[in-house]
Amino acid sequence: MLYPELFKQLESVRWDMDKDIPWDQFDASALTDEQAQTIKMNAITEWAALPATEMFLRDNRDDSDFSAFMSIWFFEEQKHSLVLMEYLRRFRPELVPTEKELHDIRFEFDPAPPLETLMLHFCGEIRLNHWYRRASEWHSEPVIKKIYATLSQDEARHGGAYLRYMKRAIGKFGDEARVAFAKVGVLMASARRTAQALHPTNLHVNKDLFPNDTIQSRLPNPEWLEHWLDKQIDFDAVWENRVVERILHNMSLLMEQSFKTVQELNRFRKSLAPPAAVIAPV
Repeated sequence: MLYPELFKQLESVRWDMDKDIPWDQFDASALTDEQAQTIKMNAITEWAALPATEMFLRDNRDDSDFSAFMSIWFFEEQKHSLVLMEYLRRFRPELVPTEKELHDIRFEFDPAPPLETLMLHFCGEIRLNHWYRRASEWHSEPVIKKIYATLSQDEARHGGAYLRYMKRAIGKFGDEARVAFAKVGVLMASARRTAQALHPTNLHVNKDLFPNDTIQSRLPNPEWLEHWLDKQIDFDAVWENRVVERILHNMSLLMEQSFKTVQELNRFRKSLAPPAAVIAPV
């Protein structure tokens, strides 16, 4: 089981909201209303760990090890939402999300193949690590800069934990897992070809609620994410390339061969697909 070891590892580096966040360094002159609004949207988005955890536990009922790990992931992700709300409570109390605003993003996700979902969230952690690193650079207020840097490190560690479960899955399921991971890897490393940000909170997850079935679509400002990325933190092609490089690097480690481009990963995916059945003439 991976859970006991991962618990020890993540426990040893866990930060304390009171001791490790420099609240006394707050500089009111360095926080704009525009920046404060983005913090509110991020706080609500992080609350989406709640419906995501419900999904993970439902779809992994046969995997108690991974389900136990969810206790760590869920705790740390909800803590992200909490620290952002605490920042607002202290410094912009009028922007603290209401319970209704938080509850609005709690809805049921359609069942999905567990292997594909695991890879999707692995890539999501990589992307969020980079988004938060860029957010920390964009902000000028010292406390929120520290908070975003802290959250980015958590997201990187979560990605590493998901990678451990992906390695275990390849050992158990072989090419079935490789195909699932490569398929989602190609999708998540192809963000430059899509009009939307490729992250689990921005993907459709409930066909009965479509089109209001993404986390982002249920925020107070559904257009916030794209504006935050493009106009505020300026998550440009250079940063997007870093995300792609990390996905390809980890896929190379996982599959034990080198992928320099998304095209190479896609060719590998196709090489694993079973050949089409040939129907003999009657």
